[in-house]
Amino acid sequence: MASERADERYMKRALQLARRGVGKVSPNPMVGAVIVRAGRIVAEGFHREFGADHAEIEALKRVSGGVRGATIYVNLEPCCHWGKTPPCVDALIERRIKRVVIGTLDPHRQVNGKGVQILRGHGINVVVGVLEKEARELNEVYFHYTRTKLPFVTIKYAQTLDGKIATSRGDSRWISSEASRRFAHRLRAQHDAIMVGIGTVLADDPLLTVRLVKGRNPLRIVLDSRLRISLNAQVLQGEGKTLIVTTDLHDKKKVEAIQKRGKEILVTHRDNDRRVALRPLMELLAARGISSILIEGGKKIITSLLQEGLANRMVVIIAPLILGKGKEGIGDLGITDLKEAIRPSSRKVKQLGEDVIFDLRLL
Repeated sequence: MASERADERYMKRALQLARRGVGKVSPNPMVGAVIVRAGRIVAEGFHREFGADHAEIEALKRVSGGVRGATIYVNLEPCCHWGKTPPCVDALIERRIKRVVIGTLDPHRQVNGKGVQILRGHGINVVVGVLEKEARELNEVYFHYTRTKLPFVTIKYAQTLDGKIATSRGDSRWISSEASRRFAHRLRAQHDAIMVGIGTVLADDPLLTVRLVKGRNPLRIVLDSRLRISLNAQVLQGEGKTLIVTTDLHDKKKVEAIQKRGKEILVTHRDNDRRVALRPLMELLAARGISSILIEGGKKIITSLLQEGLANRMVVIIAPLILGKGKEGIGDLGITDLKEAIRPSSRKVKQLGEDVIFDLRLL
């Protein structure tokens, strides 16, 4: 029992370390490692950025003296294949680690239990499943992306108590508080890309960058089936990466002007409503290594994502305001019976200043 409590304590530390890689390691998972010898932590490490040393390797490099007879705690199964770095299992075997405690198996087809098998084959004691629920939740994006070959999609918007995201004239600045807007910018920094429709760009001319917090700017994606975007739009200015997704209906004259601004155009399939088809687009984006996308509007994109079952998470910020007549964030989903309502698989609720934030999973 005491050893189980110790295993959980050190695994919690590994999870804390892993979180330091948020927004930096995609499409790789966040991993932390803790090496314990004689009941004392002798080294720690975490995966700092994509292409850098894995957590296990960083911890091994930091340990003073040998690790023979020691235990290493990692929240995800050590890799056993060559990628941008050598297999971690080889290093653990070479350094004669005695015991490996793992949070959860890696769903990647080249690993998924094989790392454990190799370690055990070399006489190493392996324990799997310590704080497994927490380990899976931490890397929910990686698990989804690896298993489905689709990005993990988060829908985010702010609304009033009566469910409006803007006045009838389109005024939405600002429904949420400054604290909530900082929270929204942290969300941006945690995703590979941020996506909006052309309606949002034409109405609000957003910059779609991380400005209120520290972090990387995500790729900006604009869905614009006819290339109606203004060449003066903020997303077409500066050095930030922008991808304009359009269809064969696009304005051919604008292509060169947009590309001269250093922005990319992707021509893809359209749906029956002559808009960008979302599922084929998501498959293309995943193939590019984009594992997570934050959706910030508009209503048509959000509605379509929910209809097609492509949304994995919803973050709804509710402000203590009442507008009466105004614009809604979600359109008609064709639901006429309450039994057909979309019910989140899990939910977290917190208060931030005057606002209330619902963080929901739709898996």
